[in-house]
Amino acid sequence: MFEGVFGPVIVGLLRVCDVSLGTLRTILVVQGKKYLAGLVGFFEAAIWVIAISQIFQFLNDNPWMVLGYATGYGLGNVVGIWLEQQIGLGFVQVSIVSLLKSDEIAAEMRSSSFGVTSIPAVGLTGGTNMIMSVVDRKKLKGMIKLVESIDPKAFISVQSSLPYRGYRPGARI
Repeated sequence: MFEGVFGPVIVGLLRVCDVSLGTLRTILVVQGKKYLAGLVGFFEAAIWVIAISQIFQFLNDNPWMVLGYATGYGLGNVVGIWLEQQIGLGFVQVSIVSLLKSDEIAAEMRSSSFGVTSIPAVGLTGGTNMIMSVVDRKKLKGMIKLVESIDPKAFISVQSSLPYRGYRPGARI
């Protein structure tokens, strides 16, 4: 099956799979999901062993195997990141600063069931409020769209978040 022209293609596809799984596994580890990370790691390693064994077995006969391996590695990173963005694992902390509309943004976020903490802030042009919220990554695009509909010039910063204690999703009015 790995002989001839299709060998490098198959090895490349195997690498896309194992590198994509590796990307997801890394994210799961960072988020503390150890059992799921272990399961994903099992399949990642099994696929890698199959791919690398075929490379060594057919490398002398088909040097294109290296190209398939390297191409699969590169594409696997792209596919892994894309998959992770689609799945939207975990949480993010969003910080928002609007010079004139922070109260309106906070009120609209609360009415849309986003939890909001508003903190007094002082910047170069004077006082305002910094709005902070921890949200499920799947809801991030909706939150940003809501904020931008009120103030397209609002400063928005997004960081990965691992809630430790006291996190409850949604607004508590």
